[in-house]
Amino acid sequence: MPTPFDALSDESGNVTAPVAPSLSDQRAHLRFDKMFTVRLESPLFGESYCVARNVSAGGIFLELPDPLPLGATVRVCFLVPDGSGEVVATGEVKNHYFINFTQGGTSRAVSGMAVRFTSFESESHHVLADCLSRMRVLH
Repeated sequence: MPTPFDALSDESGNVTAPVAPSLSDQRAHLRFDKMFTVRLESPLFGESYCVARNVSAGGIFLELPDPLPLGATVRVCFLVPDGSGEVVATGEVKNHYFINFTQGGTSRAVSGMAVRFTSFESESHHVLADCLSRMRVLH
């Protein structure tokens, strides 16, 4: 029986991520909430570093001051927080988030974007799946 971490290989050896869940099933993947640095690459917008806030087998939330346009194709590279390996995935910017909040009596703001993974390079999907199964997860 397939799991949320099962993926398919294409002819070039890249691994295609499972189909995204429907709106009624958006939290189908295990996820963890931990801050770590991510290298973000885009053919149109260059390379930058940002902070990951939440990652699952299906995608990642990246905090950055200027989110890339919706639909932009990106390559996301990061070491998993438990240090067991590197994940290199291709994805698509699906949503933008602009969050205003108060912390210690001071108004603050965070902006970012959600990226849905569309494929993984090498064994990255296994590295991520292993990490997700070991770390404390959110639903």
